[in-house]
Amino acid sequence: MNVIQPIAAPSRPAAATLGLIDVDIHPRPKALTEFKPFLSERWWQHLETWGMRPRHGFTAGQPPFPKAQPLASRRDAWPPNGGTPASDLDFLRFQLLDNFGIDYGVLNPLQPSGQGDRNSAFSAAMAHAVNEWQLEYWLRKEPRLRGSIVVPYEDPQASAAEIRKRAGDPNFCQVLMMSRTAEPAGNPRYWPIYEAAAEIGLPVAFHAFGYSGWAMTNGGWPSFYIEEVSEHATSCQNQVISLVVEGAFERIPGLKVVLIECGFAWLPAVGWRLDKHWTSLKSEVPHLTRAPSEQIREHIWVSTQPMEEPERGAHLIDIMGWIGWDRILFASDYPHWDFDDPRQALPGMIPAEHRAGIYGGNARALYGL
Repeated sequence: MNVIQPIAAPSRPAAATLGLIDVDIHPRPKALTEFKPFLSERWWQHLETWGMRPRHGFTAGQPPFPKAQPLASRRDAWPPNGGTPASDLDFLRFQLLDNFGIDYGVLNPLQPSGQGDRNSAFSAAMAHAVNEWQLEYWLRKEPRLRGSIVVPYEDPQASAAEIRKRAGDPNFCQVLMMSRTAEPAGNPRYWPIYEAAAEIGLPVAFHAFGYSGWAMTNGGWPSFYIEEVSEHATSCQNQVISLVVEGAFERIPGLKVVLIECGFAWLPAVGWRLDKHWTSLKSEVPHLTRAPSEQIREHIWVSTQPMEEPERGAHLIDIMGWIGWDRILFASDYPHWDFDDPRQALPGMIPAEHRAGIYGGNARALYGL
């Protein structure tokens, strides 16, 4: 449900009484110079001179689809004092935190973040700088905000080191990866990331998008943006299947995974299909000692945005029940154009006894807020 609300005086909607927690807020810098204090001279010069070089097939320096223009944001999200959407803390407080009575908001920095950059050393330096920038510009100034540890996930060892640097810092509540990695996310090369996250007690969030160097389809780059925005689900399905089949959850029982902006109606079907094949192909994967669907329901959480809404409301209830009512987290996707207003985000057929958990209780338990 995509809603653009005009700027208005702060109000406290009914959702605010439910301990509202928003798990998907995208902060931006006003300018790249905000990162300069947190980069060495070498890497600052690299950023100024060469910029970022993500792993994707478009070489002209332009975003592959028009969603990025301008910044994929609501028209009313531009701060009145200048800057890009979600770059001004005071305006974010006014338009989002205060307006909706949000108890906690989780920051998920996207671009520029250094994630998926072709230069792995720069990717690690930039990810570290983004984490320091979150602390300096957002987290230490606003107690309602929590950060995500940005990691250079194509360099798992550097990622694990960055995660452990943040151990015990209550400002961070999860580790952030993108859903399009260079190899399927269950590949053992990524396990150092998951081991470090589990070691310090944080979930790993996969946010839709990312720069893998590959198209999200089986046949190449799509023609239209509507294809890409619909293909988010298939890239995330691949990651879930890989995490299960490679044995990541068996090897790391404390691993918790959050799928953000990935949809979720497809998750039961993936679980059923995996179970069907597992029963006849167990000999290929002897490391899997439990049914794939059981592992999915134990280790995976999902966000509400974007929420598929089938013609029959009962189907949505069945899907959410299969995933687990305690595994669903509210997300607004602020400040993007597909922002979900918490006053209208949950369809009316969702039972009242589960709404408080979705709006905040589930995230409070997962993140220990």
